[in-house]
Amino acid sequence: MTVHSNFKLPSRPISRVRDGVTAAHVIVVGNEKGGAGKSTVAMHLAIALLRMGKRVGAIDLDLRQRTFGRYLSNRREWSDRRKVELPQPSEVLLSPSSARDLDVAEAEEVERFSDLLTELKSHCDFIIIDSPGADTHYARLAHSIADSIITPVNDSFVDFDLLAEVDPDTYQVGKPSVYSEMVWECRKRKAALEKTSIDWVVMRNRMSMLDARNKRRVGEGLKMLSQRIGFRLAPGFAERVIYRELFPLGLTLLDLTEDGSAVPFTMSHVAARQELRDLLIVLKLPGLEGQSIPF
Repeated sequence: MTVHSNFKLPSRPISRVRDGVTAAHVIVVGNEKGGAGKSTVAMHLAIALLRMGKRVGAIDLDLRQRTFGRYLSNRREWSDRRKVELPQPSEVLLSPSSARDLDVAEAEEVERFSDLLTELKSHCDFIIIDSPGADTHYARLAHSIADSIITPVNDSFVDFDLLAEVDPDTYQVGKPSVYSEMVWECRKRKAALEKTSIDWVVMRNRMSMLDARNKRRVGEGLKMLSQRIGFRLAPGFAERVIYRELFPLGLTLLDLTEDGSAVPFTMSHVAARQELRDLLIVLKLPGLEGQSIPF
């Protein structure tokens, strides 16, 4: 793949951990478009790993909207009000540099990001990073140090355009987009600096239950593109009202049977939990081999 973007990253690896400490596996949930369900995926993945006995860290890189951070805050408030203990990830907060000089600002942000990441890596098994729906310096740093990247895309060519161009007449997949180029550059950089690879997984999210020609075309296009630029395809979450209802409560599908939850547990929620299990299976995360999924 030929990269045309003006991509800029530190020339050295960041967030090294001290000798004898096993570094956490970093999972970045990212794309450069809003509304794809990144924060929902990040939250459910974090709670799923916690319920599997793993230590989980959390970072929200959307410093303005902070949907993931507010989801976690809602969870703490719900738990406190009802005196119910819920599994919580270790969250750290980042702030942007206030320096007016771009080089100075980026250097400050590299140090802040590196320090917080090192802090989490020393006591977590997994770190979930929710990136913003935009190209930011922190988002690029996160993608560059990821062990796994999960890119949720809605089932439409609007979201497909995030990954590659599509011919409007034939629906043939054209050249990769700027986001795909950015991930490609991150993978090359990590391989060169750290001699390790980034596993990139694209999940079709918020999928309609109905079959449609557009849905089939998007699926065919993603399959073709995955072979060309090297990502794996994962099943996503169906479009369900429950996800919007759970956000203000700070709950996930895995919390509906907790004491104090007034949300009735239905067969639809059973199916939704299966979608989460399927995602975990496809991700093939380290330390989960052979472990049963307790939900």
